[in-house]
Amino acid sequence: MSEENLSILSLILDASLLVQLVMAILFIASVISWIMIVQRGLFLRNAESDFKNFEDTFWSGVDLNNLYRELSQLAQENGGSQGVENVFRAGFREFTRLTGGDGADPDAVMEGTDRAMRVALSREEEKLSANLPFLASVASVSPYIGLFGTVWGIMNSFRGLAMVQQATLATVAPGISEALIATAMGLFAAIPAVLAYNRYAAKVETMNACYETFAEEFSSILHRQVHSN
Repeated sequence: MSEENLSILSLILDASLLVQLVMAILFIASVISWIMIVQRGLFLRNAESDFKNFEDTFWSGVDLNNLYRELSQLAQENGGSQGVENVFRAGFREFTRLTGGDGADPDAVMEGTDRAMRVALSREEEKLSANLPFLASVASVSPYIGLFGTVWGIMNSFRGLAMVQQATLATVAPGISEALIATAMGLFAAIPAVLAYNRYAAKVETMNACYETFAEEFSSILHRQVHSN
């Protein structure tokens, strides 16, 4: 068997239809997962940078009313905002609305403010975790899909041996080689996905903890303000 006949491309083209379908699924899953890996990496990096910039501004002693107006104007110009800015805006907007009337109950004000920030936190968590379930699915399922293609290809190879009077390594090698490519492609799709998922899931957990910490600190500031009036 010549080296040309055992090239990767020729083995893929000569594989059975089912094995080729398995390879195509794994290739598509790998391409999509790489797109999501790059997109999630950029998104989380920007979210981390935006959080640090916002915290620096927030704790610099800026007037909260001015900060709220500036962020609202930027959100309107940019078609929306992301991250902890939404948590701040949601909480401050609800706080301002509830304290606008006469005789507002401080406990009711804080309960409504905390509820608004919890809703905003939940939405930001969904944004941070977007596409991670797909990466987890690719990481866990791809090896099994590749193994299925390998088992099927080896079964076809052994069935072909039954039709041959004398089996040699040259007879068996192409079929087994094309079958093993499916397993290799499954691992090629799974390994980057599982590494990216673990890294991004840890970063999402860290960002969520930062958002929740800010919400608690902001709630404490508003609590002191509403009870001092």
